[in-house]
Amino acid sequence: MLELRLPLVLKGIRLSQQACQSKGLPLVSFEMRLLDRYLLRELLLPLGYCLSGFLIFWISFDLMKEMEAFQRNHVGFIDIVRYYLVLSPELLVIILPVALLLALLYSLTNHARYHEIVAMRAAGLSLWRISAPYLGVGVLFSVCVYGLNERLAPHSSEVAQQIKDGRRAESGGWSERRLRRQLNFKNDRDQRLWIIGAYRIDTGEMQDVQVESILVDGKRRHIIAKRAYPAAPGWTFEQVREIVFDPDNGSTVSRTPYKTLACPEFTETPTLIKSEIRVSEMSNIDAAKRAQLSIAEIRDYLRLHTHLAPEKSAQLLTQLHGRMAEPLTCLVVVLVALPFGAASGRRNVFVGVANSIFICFTYFILLKFGLALGTGGYVPAWLAAWFPNGFFGALGLWLTQRAR
Repeated sequence: MLELRLPLVLKGIRLSQQACQSKGLPLVSFEMRLLDRYLLRELLLPLGYCLSGFLIFWISFDLMKEMEAFQRNHVGFIDIVRYYLVLSPELLVIILPVALLLALLYSLTNHARYHEIVAMRAAGLSLWRISAPYLGVGVLFSVCVYGLNERLAPHSSEVAQQIKDGRRAESGGWSERRLRRQLNFKNDRDQRLWIIGAYRIDTGEMQDVQVESILVDGKRRHIIAKRAYPAAPGWTFEQVREIVFDPDNGSTVSRTPYKTLACPEFTETPTLIKSEIRVSEMSNIDAAKRAQLSIAEIRDYLRLHTHLAPEKSAQLLTQLHGRMAEPLTCLVVVLVALPFGAASGRRNVFVGVANSIFICFTYFILLKFGLALGTGGYVPAWLAAWFPNGFFGALGLWLTQRAR
């Protein structure tokens, strides 16, 4: 195999150099077509195997666990496929860095075993130039993780639960699985307090709702309604009593019944209320495991809640910084794997792979440990989320720079 692979690499690089010199073109354009395509091809194949293997293993394991629930709720084959398609973004966020690490180590060690790294560097290419395709894949995966975190992963569990409920979820109505009872939602920015008897999370409808707010002149407005639903813009209340109270003299200014009352000035949306539900139901243990909310959800929540308890503020700020730092995990594992996987010599290859896996394992542990410390308020949120990326990213850069 050595006789086949090594001359091809050398020949490709030398031909590109000769073509560049004869045509007066920069070397980079030819290297991109020859070397980068070759390196990407050698990486993408094991990467596909790793991703497919992780997904098949997880789906098989989860299917055995959930099969009884699927049968009980009469969930068909197509809905089961939809169920796992909906849950796959949440899983991909977790397995993409691990799959990229294993595939990159396999690819690099394969090149090193056949002395292809030595051949490329002997042709005048630095380790940074050789690693350009790998860094590009790391950046691309970081963008993918960010998109999955923001668009799909935060709500995948909720949608998957609706699919798993089967026919009961399709029957409509105010079923208990769709409801949140005795919900309080406070908008500190607009000085409004919502007291909701029952809230339907899929449509935003409310029953037995009260809204307390402060008017511009300082009077207090109290809306008591049997039902409310979102309108564009604002909210519409039905079977309403509106009470305006003057706190200065302790008297009721007006008491007016309405069959329907439109309040377009109310800026609260079902999305914001669902964020309130997700935050209230999220325990410190869940928050310490990984970021649970999207960046937009956390920022909207912090924008409306200006007076938070220190423990809740630490939890949300850690979630915010953790969500922003998480996509860079893919790039960091590339930086850590490069100097170890590209080591020459059979013994150095296996030692480098073992060291790289150990360092990345420590990195993943430190990520979880940092979230736990930040959620508990023991360290600043930004430090808890960004320190593992900063430290191990700098370590990878330093080791790659020193690699021979």
